[in-house]
Amino acid sequence: MTPVNREKRVQAPSGDPIPLDRALASFDALWSPRIVTRVNDYDVRIAKVGGDHIWHVHDDTDEFFLVLEGELRISLREPEGERTVLLPRGSVFTVPRGTEHRPSAPSGAAILLFEPAGTPTVGDRHDEIPDHVDATTGHELGV
Repeated sequence: MTPVNREKRVQAPSGDPIPLDRALASFDALWSPRIVTRVNDYDVRIAKVGGDHIWHVHDDTDEFFLVLEGELRISLREPEGERTVLLPRGSVFTVPRGTEHRPSAPSGAAILLFEPAGTPTVGDRHDEIPDHVDATTGHELGV
């Protein structure tokens, strides 16, 4: 049986708005962000997420999260100990550079991330990468 490619091309001519609901509807893969646009040297990425990501660290950059749909949890290992931040829809949170963290979404979520272009989704140091996590620097939307 041939796999079905459910990705639909979402293209907006330069300068036109990009509807995030259509962009999110254009792919199904979890933990596999799509680059919606670029701002200077930063990627604006969207992703569908479900279950657990992996513990990882970005040594040289912060990581910004905005929850578009659902609820995201980010577990953090800080000098004071481990804690989990709960982000309902519409919430933002920035994981400081050098902080070991693990995003998770037990019931699924859609998120927007803002980070320097070329930043790997699994950070600079990480646990073993399971099959359900895409180790990427982001995919072009609709490709």
